[in-house]
Amino acid sequence: MTSETTGETRETLGPNDAKWLGEYSRVHMNVFGTPLRVMDHGEGARIWDVDGNAYLDFLAGIAVNSLGYAHPKWVAAVSEQAAKVAHTSNYFASEPQIELAARLVRLAGAPEGSHVYFGNSGAEGNEAALKLAKLHGRTLKGAAPAMGGKPARIIAMTHGFHGRTLGALSATWKPAIRTPFEPLLPCVEFVDPGDTMGLYEKFSQTGPGRYGKGPVAAVIMELIQGEAGVRPMDPGFVRAVRSMCDAHGALLIFDEVQTGIGRTGTWFAFQRKDLSGGVTPDIVTFAKGVAGGFPMGGMIAFGAELSALFSPGTHGSTFAGNPLAASAALATLDVIEHDGLLANVEERGRQLREGITAAGNPLFEYVRGRGLLNAIQLTHPCAHAAMQWALEHGLIVNAVAPDALRLAPPLIVGEREVDEAAAILAGVPADLPDD
Repeated sequence: MTSETTGETRETLGPNDAKWLGEYSRVHMNVFGTPLRVMDHGEGARIWDVDGNAYLDFLAGIAVNSLGYAHPKWVAAVSEQAAKVAHTSNYFASEPQIELAARLVRLAGAPEGSHVYFGNSGAEGNEAALKLAKLHGRTLKGAAPAMGGKPARIIAMTHGFHGRTLGALSATWKPAIRTPFEPLLPCVEFVDPGDTMGLYEKFSQTGPGRYGKGPVAAVIMELIQGEAGVRPMDPGFVRAVRSMCDAHGALLIFDEVQTGIGRTGTWFAFQRKDLSGGVTPDIVTFAKGVAGGFPMGGMIAFGAELSALFSPGTHGSTFAGNPLAASAALATLDVIEHDGLLANVEERGRQLREGITAAGNPLFEYVRGRGLLNAIQLTHPCAHAAMQWALEHGLIVNAVAPDALRLAPPLIVGEREVDEAAAILAGVPADLPDD
């Protein structure tokens, strides 16, 4: 077994990988396609497959493994909590759950009276936010059907992604994954990012009469559209959205499932003025990196009035906020905070973008992103071929779009590992065929 990646070509698929993948295809529903490898164990920013091949992981479970693999403080926290109690039910609370909620409110800079809802994924966090928005919409003028009003609407962004459950999918733009499940949640409309006039027109359609629509209950958006190819939002547009929401009593929901928990160099991306323009949301959703690899997600509702819209029975989840997940999250936040990983994210992200640019690979047009969430724009649509080439040379990246590679390494990644990744990427052939 190799101790580290070398950039040398290895077999496309080893014998153990082939054996296990054959069994995978026999028993698993084909919703993910054929896995690239069967992984065995990891340490730090590296992971090994069942044939002993090592890979430098610059995807981190799609921005999930904040602390990399097998971080000793994370392992200790999970082990200690598992030995005490892993799960109770929502009839009871636990110290880790309460402590984590208070910690997230503090890190988000949310005002007194703000509350947290825990789920198990980003889609669940967004489902909760959309349900809260619908409750808010019922309080708006002209939204009560019983009084002759019309249902409130939710505005989302084209190219946005918020999850695959039916509610979250309703606010997700991509037609290929929406169409098979239509009709979806009604009264969801889309506007192009940056189209301030289009946004204004959506809000101005509110009114009585045959052609008037119900009020806008909320706008949901990502500050960096991750699944669209890591595309940062224009901060001026974000300010316009905030202004329009304020003028019409609508909520502003920031989906920080991918950008939150230090991924962009601040605890939440909205705390970066070069992304949010200094705007604060009414709701922020989170998941992915919060528990360092353990399934967890949720939302933070800013302020007591908004938080009070949820009452017993309006929402819930069997596993939500269980003590094992909460302990994993607390350990993750502890390491990020005490080991200075926010500064590391900013430094290593800058190093990565500069290193890729300096390599001068003619396949690479430019690099975009913030912190350790970045994408390489390719000159032609060969992202899957480029991803496969990198994997065969010991580097895990992701074809996030036909012409873009996503890089989201763990927040603990070091200077040497960034240089190593940049060196491997420099060798990606510029003449790869289109996918």
